Formats: sequence, C-alpha cells, structure tokens
Amino acid sequence: MYHKICASESEGLTISASKLEAQFQYLSEKGYRSYHLSELMDLKKLPSKKSVVITFDDGYVSQLEYAVPLLEKYHLKATFFIPLKYLGQTDAWNTPSYPLMTAEQLKSLNPDNIELGYHSYAHQKYNELSLSEIAEDTRKAFETDSKNELSLTSTLAYPYGKFPRKNPEKEQFFNHLKEQQFTYGLRIGNRVNHFPFKNPFEINRIDVKGEYSLKKFQRKLKFGKLF
Repeated sequence: MYHKICASESEGLTISASKLEAQFQYLSEKGYRSYHLSELMDLKKLPSKKSVVITFDDGYVSQLEYAVPLLEKYHLKATFFIPLKYLGQTDAWNTPSYPLMTAEQLKSLNPDNIELGYHSYAHQKYNELSLSEIAEDTRKAFETDSKNELSLTSTLAYPYGKFPRKNPEKEQFFNHLKEQQFTYGLRIGNRVNHFPFKNPFEINRIDVKGEYSLKKFQRKLKFGKLF
C-alpha cells in the first residue's frame, strides 16, 4: 500500500521514486505477478504464491508522475483508490497538503496497468460515522463516479483502514457493502492474505513506509510485518 511519491524525500507515507523503482524491480526480477483486484473476482485460486496486488491511495498527482511510468516499465498492474470529493483538489486531511489528480487525469490512465477503486467520498473514518452517514457517503461517491464517467471498480479501500469492529455495527456495515454491490473491502492489517479470501470485506494490506530499506520491503512482502 502506497501513498505519496517524491523525487528524493522518503519517510512515513511518502516514498522516493528511487526506492519505489527498486521495489518494483525486485518484484519483476523475482517473478512476481501483479493482479488487478477485479481480476481476482473470476479466479478460484492463484497459479503462484508469488502473486501481489499493488495499491495506491488518494490519487496523488505524484502517482501519475512517478508510479505510472514505473508500473509500465516493469509491466506491473496497480489499483488507485480515489476519495471522490477531492478530485483535482488537495488532500485536505493532511498538513501540508498535496495535489490530487483530476477526473481527466484519472481517465487518461491506461486500464491495462491501472484500475480505479473507491476510497470513500469524503475520506472520513467509517468507525466514527453512523450507518446512515456511511450510506450518504457511498451515495455521493457513486454519484461523483457516474458524473465524471470514471468507471470505478466495485472495490473499496477504507480510509485510514478504519471500519466498525464490533457487532451489530460491523455486520450492518458489511451488509451495506453487499447491498451496494461492493465485491471487496480493504483494511490495513499488515498481514499476508490467503486466497480465496476468508472475508472479502476484511482484505489485509501491507503498508510500505518511505524509510524502509529494500531488505525490510522484502520482509514485509513475505511476512506482512516487521519483527
């Protein structure tokens, strides 16, 4: 799971272009196969343990500048998760804030490399919202997707990885996702997934911090966590 990319800075949620390239090069040279999440919907099993889903959150312009050329260079696929309220604006939830892609920039992406998914509408923590507030956020996200003809896939990455953890709120949340025809919901978790997924609305993602060395990236890829 990636966020911002920078020419040189590499810390926290920002990774340098050189470190990102080293990681992509490692995946390519070691024979990893990348998948779009939408491809998994039609599979019963994966042909190799060396299978990855690469995701980028928030739709930063820096992803267009740095990640897209590297994905093409190393023949990798990725899913970009978009908070639809902020198309062409900045990530207002961060300080300082950084520019996000416009609808036109998102539509210019090659679908062979990049697919788009939902990152909510307003980038709020679902575990702090009522079910009716979540439903309204979903409605606005669908409306914005349709208006801008983005053709997002039926995948949702929870902002901050947060979602209701206790019943009945958790069950109600998952029922809402089913009713809205979401196929997959992504948390963070920092664990390696097993496919087919045990729960399609609790898919784990592994965060990749900017300060990680290539060795640490390799360890995260294998175990999900650093020990």
